[in-house]
Amino acid sequence: MAMDGKVQGERQHSLILEGRGKLSVSGVVDVQSFDETLVSMETTLGLLQVRGSGLHIERLSLEGGELSLEGEIDSMDYEDGGQSRGGLLSRIFG
Repeated sequence: MAMDGKVQGERQHSLILEGRGKLSVSGVVDVQSFDETLVSMETTLGLLQVRGSGLHIERLSLEGGELSLEGEIDSMDYEDGGQSRGGLLSRIFG
């Protein structure tokens, strides 16, 4: 169904962090791995890695592209998949 692919491609990605204890993410395509210290997920904007302690997935809906995570969140990082994006000026003028 072409319509399903189009809707999935247009899925919005957002993060809502409440304190350092609860994270809600939309635009989740897949969860690659998870344990108490690292949750790695593919989003519509790239690979997102959440690091912390006592992390656990409270709710996951890949159909809706939503994930809720609880625990002590220390950091959130996006990975570019090994591609060099360059500095800000190269992205603006490149």
